[in-house]
Amino acid sequence: MEFFHLVTALLKQEANLELVRLAVVYMHLIACCVAVGLVLTSDLAMARQLLRGDDSAHCRPSHLESLQRTISLALLMLWVTGAVIILLDMSVKGWTYLLNPKLQAKVLIVALLTLNGMLLHQAVLPALARAGSLLGLPPAMRSLALFAGSVSAVSWFYAALLGVGRPLAWKYSLSELMAAYPLLIAAGYGAMCLLVATARKRCKTEVSAASLSERH
Repeated sequence: MEFFHLVTALLKQEANLELVRLAVVYMHLIACCVAVGLVLTSDLAMARQLLRGDDSAHCRPSHLESLQRTISLALLMLWVTGAVIILLDMSVKGWTYLLNPKLQAKVLIVALLTLNGMLLHQAVLPALARAGSLLGLPPAMRSLALFAGSVSAVSWFYAALLGVGRPLAWKYSLSELMAAYPLLIAAGYGAMCLLVATARKRCKTEVSAASLSERH
């Protein structure tokens, strides 16, 4: 109890509050940067492998487990540090801080990231591990994997944009801030479908060429 009162007293001092907030924001940004970097490198690697007609290396169980573990940890850190930042800001600005549309947009996107992450970890990643490749998935599961992957990539980058977009605070409504979000997901999903279709066509061409060479 005495420790709690000591912490409360320290946080009432503006200088100490700013230092604590700075440290928490730093951890918040690190978690976001780790996740964004991992998602970017993973997606680029998968795109390169699909262009070559083979994404089996990207779907190894060890790679999928490492990706799942790191992203889950980053998402947990994002929730914890984000909640602390909100509480610290509310202690200064009061309950009206929760009415900030930019804050609401960030919380909404992180919530969607969490739900999408559950879908990925419970359904998509196990299916990928069993199939051995994205191209080896049944059509319905492949479409789900592409959609969930698009939601994940767009959400992380959108959350990062809102995180650094201080000028956006209180200037736009929640609907305005979120307007581009579904459009980017649709664009990402369409691009991935096109990429997969190209990879499948290339695989069929290579198989046909191999069959012809064997006959001759």
